[in-house]
Amino acid sequence: MNIYDVSEKAGVSIATVSRVINGNSNVSEKTKLRVLSVMEELGYTPNVFARGLGLNTMKTIGIMCTDSSDIYLANAVYFLERELRFNAYDSILCCTGTSLENKMQYLNLLLSKRVDGIILVGSKFLSSDPDTSDNDYILKAAKQLPIMLVNGQLSGDNIFCTLCDDKSAVYSVTDDLIKSGRKNIVYLYTSTSYSGKDKLSGYKKALEDNHLEVNPDCFHMCTKSIVRAKEYLNELYLNNISFDAVVTSDDSLAVGAVKFAFEHSLNIPSDLSIVGYNNSVLANCTEPELTSIDSKVETLCVTAVESLMKVFSGGKVPERTVISADLIKRNTTNF
Repeated sequence: MNIYDVSEKAGVSIATVSRVINGNSNVSEKTKLRVLSVMEELGYTPNVFARGLGLNTMKTIGIMCTDSSDIYLANAVYFLERELRFNAYDSILCCTGTSLENKMQYLNLLLSKRVDGIILVGSKFLSSDPDTSDNDYILKAAKQLPIMLVNGQLSGDNIFCTLCDDKSAVYSVTDDLIKSGRKNIVYLYTSTSYSGKDKLSGYKKALEDNHLEVNPDCFHMCTKSIVRAKEYLNELYLNNISFDAVVTSDDSLAVGAVKFAFEHSLNIPSDLSIVGYNNSVLANCTEPELTSIDSKVETLCVTAVESLMKVFSGGKVPERTVISADLIKRNTTNF
C-alpha cells in the first residue's frame, strides 16, 4: 500500500494525505479522521508518518546525477549536500551514467535504503518523448516518496521541478548578438535533453524573430569536449561557411571556440563573439575571459532543498519553479 491508495480510497488529494500525515492544521477534523481511518484500514504506515512521530526516519536524501566529473553537476551536488546538511539531513550520492537501466537500478537502490526523498540533478534523467515509457520509473518511485528535479521537468503527483529558464536565456543572448550586428551565429550544444532542447529552441526562435535563416550547418551537437567544438568550427571554416558569433550550451564548448579563433588569428570579439553557458570556472580560464550565461545552479539547488523540506512538513509546494538566468558579460562580446 502507498499514499496513492490512501488518497484514492479516502477521496482526497495526495497533498491532503501528506498534510494529515505531517500534522498540518490546514485540514478539517472530518477529513483528517477519514484519512486516518483509511490508513488504519489499509495498514499504511509510511516513513513520513514515522517522521511526524519523530521515529524511524533515515533523515537521508538520495541524490542522483549522471556524471560527477561534469562541472555543472559537481557544483550542483556540492550545493545540494551543503543545504541538506544545514537542514540536518545526510545524503547518498549515486552517479548513474546515461543508460536507462543504470538509472533505474540506482533509483531502486535508493528506495531500498529507505531514503526520505530523492533529488535528480539535470534533465538527462528524463525523456522528452511523450510517447515513451522511459520516465515511468520516476513516476512509480514518486508513489513512495517525493522526487525533486533540478533543472528538469516532469509532470506527476509528488514530483517537484526547479529549473532555469534556458530557452529565454539563449534567446536573449542570441537576440543581443543580432542587434549588435552579428548575422551568422553558430550554436553548439551537448545534448537533446529537456534543457538541451529548450536552449536550441531559444536560439532558433531568436533567428526567426529577426528574420534570419536557420542554417542547419550552424547548429551542431558536440560531445562536451573542447576539442570537438574546435574541430567543428574548423570544418565550417574549411567549407567556407562564414560565422561571426558562437553561442554554446556549455562553457567547455566556448573554450573550444576561443581556441579556434586563436588558431586562425581571429580577434575576439571584433571578428568573433563567443558566449558560454553555466558561468563555470572555465569562463575565467580563457584569454579573453568568456561572456557566459549564469544558470543559477546554487539558487536552483537551494530552492530544491527548501521545497523538499516544505513537502516533509506538509506545506504547499508548486510543482514547477522557474528561475531566470543572468548574462555575465566579459571580454568575448562587445554588446
